[in-house]
Amino acid sequence: MDAHRLPMSPAPVPRWPVPALAGAVVFAGLAVARGDDPALPVFLLVAAIGLVLAVVDLICLRLPDLLVAAAAGGGVLGLGVVALATGTPARFPMMAAGTAVSLAVYLTLAVLPRSRLGFGDVKLAAALGPALGWAGWSALGWGLALPHVLAGVTALVLLATHRVRPDTPLPFGPAILCATWLALLA
Repeated sequence: MDAHRLPMSPAPVPRWPVPALAGAVVFAGLAVARGDDPALPVFLLVAAIGLVLAVVDLICLRLPDLLVAAAAGGGVLGLGVVALATGTPARFPMMAAGTAVSLAVYLTLAVLPRSRLGFGDVKLAAALGPALGWAGWSALGWGLALPHVLAGVTALVLLATHRVRPDTPLPFGPAILCATWLALLA
């Protein structure tokens, strides 16, 4: 079996089972929570791209612009088509608000002194803004706050188990993606 060492793993981890299991959980969760939402196929598309982004960020500490753009474009175009097809054009301002608020919050955090937030994270947050906006203000709030809790707890566990040092860079994209998924489940 082909193995790959993830940055914080103590032993080689097979490449495919972890992302495959994560994908099954993400897709099943969205299907259960959003099964009657006509935007479900769009959420599944963005989630699929998000899973790839999470793996890349965990391995390389990078969020490739092409994949972030695919998530953003797929989300905006897909949700736009769904809004028009279902006669709910009121979703457009919420999608725009989700994007604008996400971009403003993450851009502000990224330019703070000693911030470890990268501009890939800023772009990812903006790309997920339309989905959070579609789901409403509560989802947007959770989607913006929860990544910091998830990343903080992860960092504390990794520090406590001596898998990282305080100056070790950690990926933030997976926390953004996981928080968005959790916000869409609520």
